[in-house]
Amino acid sequence: MTVVDDQTASPPAGPPPRLLDLGVRVAGAIIVVVAGVLTGVLELLLATVRVGGYLIGVSALIAVGANIVLSWFAYEAVGRRWAVALPAVPWFTLMAVAAVRTSEGDLLLAGDNWVGLAMIVAGAMTFAVMGFRQILAPTHTLGG
Repeated sequence: MTVVDDQTASPPAGPPPRLLDLGVRVAGAIIVVVAGVLTGVLELLLATVRVGGYLIGVSALIAVGANIVLSWFAYEAVGRRWAVALPAVPWFTLMAVAAVRTSEGDLLLAGDNWVGLAMIVAGAMTFAVMGFRQILAPTHTLGG
């Protein structure tokens, strides 16, 4: 004869796993959008950096590296293929606003700045390639 303890296991304390997963995904999405804006601002600031009077292309290199990392992190954090748009949309918006002259005549990204133009092309191509890779990549489960 066996004795069975009649105690039932209580549910684990804390939020349900699905709610926690959703919260982490939303937090990741917010972080990616903010990071897209911050890297865009940093790239715009570095577009005019000169060494010895000559423009250097450091902002184009940062655009490529940062956009690769942002695209990867967006997919890993959100878990959806469309997540690459989360950092791309604010980045593109910021670049478009920076290229328009204000009523006072201010312009953040001039057309005669080859580094700024290279930065926009390199950053846009990076987001396009990373988005295309997400479309073609086989699906995988997070955490596995």
